[in-house]
Amino acid sequence: MQTWFESKVKYVKVSQSGSEQMVTENFLLDAVSYTDAETRIIKQMQQMVKGGEFAIVDIKKSKIAEVFPFENGEWWYKATINLVTVDEEAGKEKKIRAFYLVMADDIQEALNRLNESLSFLVIPYVVSAISVSTIVDVFPYQPSASLIPEGFKPTGILHPKNGEDDENSEANETE
Repeated sequence: MQTWFESKVKYVKVSQSGSEQMVTENFLLDAVSYTDAETRIIKQMQQMVKGGEFAIVDIKKSKIAEVFPFENGEWWYKATINLVTVDEEAGKEKKIRAFYLVMADDIQEALNRLNESLSFLVIPYVVSAISVSTIVDVFPYQPSASLIPEGFKPTGILHPKNGEDDENSEANETE
């Protein structure tokens, strides 16, 4: 299961007209921890921001369960759905709320794409809200980004220091 983090980044953005403006934008990225999220957003922003100056204002875990990217779409829409399940032991209905992010050009297309993407669900659901998200871009996990850097040679084996031998270490373990 993916863990999504929202990151707010403040930087100078050049508009289409050529003027520079200080903006704070939200990005969503898949990471295993806050440290991983910070490392990944720094790498992404170093590639995106010309001039290289930016500040990470906030990083927090997101409640987004899944992201549905599509080839074409201008906006990211945040959709809230409610699922109703039955707790067989207690005999009561249990309501679960889930959040999804869908790329689309308008709200109708976002709703259609959401329904298409959730067609695998066997539990009935109700879309309770759908709106344009403040998220500008999504960075899913890329396995190629976590490869060992060139020139780095991990050994994986710790060798005893010179003068120490295995007999001394075994003797220390038994004492």
